[in-house]
Amino acid sequence: MKLITRNTDYALRAACYIAAQRQRTVSVPELVNKLRIPRQFLRKILQVLNQHNILLSHKGTGGGFILARPADKIFLLDLIRIFQGGLKINKCMFKKSPCPNVKSCALRKRIIKIEEFAYSQFKRVTLSVLMKASKKANVK
Repeated sequence: MKLITRNTDYALRAACYIAAQRQRTVSVPELVNKLRIPRQFLRKILQVLNQHNILLSHKGTGGGFILARPADKIFLLDLIRIFQGGLKINKCMFKKSPCPNVKSCALRKRIIKIEEFAYSQFKRVTLSVLMKASKKANVK
């Protein structure tokens, strides 16, 4: 089980790097070089972030990406929703819709509580929070 997928991780890393550049347009080659993410994969992720108004793109010479809104207004949960469609730890093990035990399943009730807790934590995490934590970790 992956709580954060590779796409979300790469999107988060790219968005944090772009945010750290303080409104300087960041090119795809720079991101590839600094983050070590395959170019074609990264380009697709950046395009999706642009479509969802996380990033703004500038085309042509000197082109690249900047944040579409402040880093403290971009949440980890936004990226999870974009790349993962939401926060689901597990679907019913019977894979039936609707599951015949949905109302009485003790495991499902616990999973829902875990999902709600994870959701409450992820919605508090912004790019700014992650960048501050990263700076503190690098200082020590």
